[in-house]
Amino acid sequence: MIALETIVQAARVIEGHILQTPLIYSPALSARFDAHIYLKLENLQRTGSFKIRGAAYKIIHGRGHGTISAKGVVAASAGNHAQGVALAASKAGLAATIVMPQWASIGKQEATRKYGGRVLIHGATVEESVAHARQIAAQGLTFIHPFDDADIIAGQATIGLEILSALPEVDTVLVPVGGGGLIAGIASALKTRHPRTRVVGVEAAACPSGQASLLAGRCVSVATGPSIADGINVKQLGRVPFEIIRRWVDDVVTVQEAYIAAAIQILLERKRVLAEGAGAAPLAALLNGTVRTHSGEKIVLLISGGNVDTPLLGRILHQGLLKNGRIMRVRLTLNDKPGTLACLLATIADLQANILHIRHDRSVERQAIDKTSVELELETRNADHIQEIIRALGAADYVMEPIGCPDPVSSELEKK
Repeated sequence: MIALETIVQAARVIEGHILQTPLIYSPALSARFDAHIYLKLENLQRTGSFKIRGAAYKIIHGRGHGTISAKGVVAASAGNHAQGVALAASKAGLAATIVMPQWASIGKQEATRKYGGRVLIHGATVEESVAHARQIAAQGLTFIHPFDDADIIAGQATIGLEILSALPEVDTVLVPVGGGGLIAGIASALKTRHPRTRVVGVEAAACPSGQASLLAGRCVSVATGPSIADGINVKQLGRVPFEIIRRWVDDVVTVQEAYIAAAIQILLERKRVLAEGAGAAPLAALLNGTVRTHSGEKIVLLISGGNVDTPLLGRILHQGLLKNGRIMRVRLTLNDKPGTLACLLATIADLQANILHIRHDRSVERQAIDKTSVELELETRNADHIQEIIRALGAADYVMEPIGCPDPVSSELEKK
């Protein structure tokens, strides 16, 4: 465990370099889960995630103790750690070299550059990027690991102090788990000052490295699948975090991609909170029922970051609307006569659906010469509204084929 004195010192050192992010109460989520639900909004932090805390403490504390090279620092990351180190180094007057994998998003590369980092693209995986960063460090730079470092963990632990300051009687805190540095820090702070508080880790089912390591009793590497929670898509826990996690974390659960996507959409639509996949994972654990709530329980969801790429966010939201019945796609075959399309559109309007896109095509293969095909994308209220539209179009003798149907998981979530 990171000593409480060290965490308190870290909070003093980084004060003025980070934001004390708000802890907000959510009436809507509290009603939905019959508990008192609070959101710790690290997505509002400088650089858009909690990572600036650990990076700032590592660099400022290290410079004071002569453990940070005057030549600068080097780190490897696909996004949040990259930005945190770049900004912290820039504020300290140090050069920062950041190695990013080949698949790192352009948006995160550019953000890292704007914070003052020199970006190098190397490696097909984060592990390959880390290996290259260590080679660069051999030239006299200080390597800053994203999670397997006591100073980094101490910086992240300051979140735990802020939670206890705002909500002293907190019962449960749900924390995303990737490399483990964040939850190790928060558990150190909470369990020292408030031992009865439950600390539960949440990781993507596509990368259950925490569960696998706890089951094996040692750090193990797992195969990873694609995940929209890229910030916690880490093959192996850090060794320093692991020792803290297995002693002080009460449970580690997994969440599937559909629930992570649903959580992103709910946070944005209901709370106007933009969370990346990792940041939405704690809410996903409530949605999929792997974490059960109790009436009156005070639960904090750690929204660890909001650095979701705009194109990915657009896809998530659009797919979410399709799956939970907020958007419907349908293909219809019409008689190719004047006024037929106008009649169809009038019917749609009477059903109070909003037309988002329309495609009118007379050149469909194997279609009769006197027929035409129309594809519609409609904004709808819910899955029941879609069924109402389908029944009405069928009753009007339209030949149709639904090409976008609600997903059972998402539809059930929408009803809750």
